[in-house]
Amino acid sequence: MSDRLIIFDTTLRDGEQSPGASMTKDEKIRIAKQLERMRVDVIEAGFAASSNGDFEAIRAIAANVKTSVVCSLARANELDIARAADALKPANRSRIHTFIATSALHMEKKLRMTPEQVYEQARLAVRLARNFTDDVEFSPEDSSRSDMDFLCRVLEAVIDEGANTINIPDTVGYAVPEGYAALIRQLRQRIPNSDRAVFSAHCHDDLGMAVANSLAAVKSGGARQIECAINGLGERAGNAALEEVVMAVKTRRDYFGLEIGIDTTQIVETSQLVSEITGFVVQPNKAVVGANAFAHTSGIHQDGVLKARDTYEIMRAEDVGWSASRIVLGKLSGRNAFRQRLQELGLPLGSESELDTAFVRFKALADRKTTVSDDALLALARECGIVGTHGARSS
Repeated sequence: MSDRLIIFDTTLRDGEQSPGASMTKDEKIRIAKQLERMRVDVIEAGFAASSNGDFEAIRAIAANVKTSVVCSLARANELDIARAADALKPANRSRIHTFIATSALHMEKKLRMTPEQVYEQARLAVRLARNFTDDVEFSPEDSSRSDMDFLCRVLEAVIDEGANTINIPDTVGYAVPEGYAALIRQLRQRIPNSDRAVFSAHCHDDLGMAVANSLAAVKSGGARQIECAINGLGERAGNAALEEVVMAVKTRRDYFGLEIGIDTTQIVETSQLVSEITGFVVQPNKAVVGANAFAHTSGIHQDGVLKARDTYEIMRAEDVGWSASRIVLGKLSGRNAFRQRLQELGLPLGSESELDTAFVRFKALADRKTTVSDDALLALARECGIVGTHGARSS
């Protein structure tokens, strides 16, 4: 089995399904080019048959992106697949991602098709897609609630027809890590030709487990592609967050043992671009890309980080595109962090008693303001008779 993990980004397709996250063609091109700079393996640019706007955006992205694979989603029917193929014509490397639901609930209530009809449509859709590209992905929608025997039968057939990526979507965010990993592992074990396809995880976050499910699929299930979105955008509660998946695999390489091709220093810039375009603000405590992800306010933590960063930082802020981690002075800060910040501001203290006096004044200020800005710190220093590089030091 390969030790390389494929990162499939669906920000421009599933991410755009977040209510209010619609993007223009030009905005999609900007994001796609940034995803390419980040070295994303596969960019799912949209759903060509859904609208003329999506078709044109996919075509423009296909013409502008040179290194990443450009992908279009398509239902398992002739019209959708032909439309996707047409939109992808300018691409250097293209993929058609076709899907049909396989759970009893979806087949009966939504598709109003028999299992045999779904089986035939899935098989024929992949055969048709292979006429346009050698790179075909198939997804059995709502697979985590599908009958195992039927799922195996469908997937064996589509692999025989030439699908080389098999995506197992947890469409409604129903799965839990152990069960989802077991599902993919069992599929790989039971399907005779499973070794001819890369298995992929596509998880939604309805129960807050999209990233955990995706990583379990890789570690215990044998999946080698994860479908994710910047900032966890996506339908309803969203998808697995690309930044969390990537940094988990990179930071815990000792556990996962996988290589990824992502330039992680582009993560923050990409997150901020997507946030700016969609208007979806990234919560401050969001892992990796949140404003507080590398900020330290506790005095105990600040003291540790000032002595050795790895006491409280498992990854470097610079590795994901932040300039550095931050010490935030406030009511929880300790003496060492206070001293360090004064020195950074060019305000070295002449004696420990001077520091003690200033620190007591600082704590009283912090208790009222919670956090203390540099301007407030400079004003406090002047009140205490301490003037450094911002002015002549008093005697």
